[in-house]
Amino acid sequence: MSGRRKLLLVAVAVLLVAAFVGALGLGRAGRGDPADPGAPGWLGRLGGNGATVDPATVRADCDRTGDVLSFVGGCALRVDDPGGLRTLVLRSRVAFAVTAPAPGDADLTVRDDVTPADGGDAVATIAVDRATEVGLGCPGGVGCTVTIATS
Repeated sequence: MSGRRKLLLVAVAVLLVAAFVGALGLGRAGRGDPADPGAPGWLGRLGGNGATVDPATVRADCDRTGDVLSFVGGCALRVDDPGGLRTLVLRSRVAFAVTAPAPGDADLTVRDDVTPADGGDAVATIAVDRATEVGLGCPGGVGCTVTIATS
């Protein structure tokens, strides 16, 4: 192998190691968060637009004050076409259920029972890529308060 080829091979190996270390977050503990200001923005943009659904584009058939939904039993949300893949983020202090169609051409409805984390909120993230109807429910028919969040 010539000297030029060895040099090229070493350069490629160094780039691969640097990319691997960068992907690991340079040793930062915890889960990755694309909204984290410490995260490398250029790397997050490579994965596509990870924006959330604008709460103003969501209509609900239950009581709504700002971005806060209040209901007993259930509530239907209608999300306008976001023009691309977006994430609908719903937060609550109590457990709630979510039913939504899968994005893309899949003929599949996804249901999840979301419970609060230790000392935190119950958070549901729903992928939305077209006009969609999302169902919310409260276990046991009790009242729920759910916020349409931006993160």
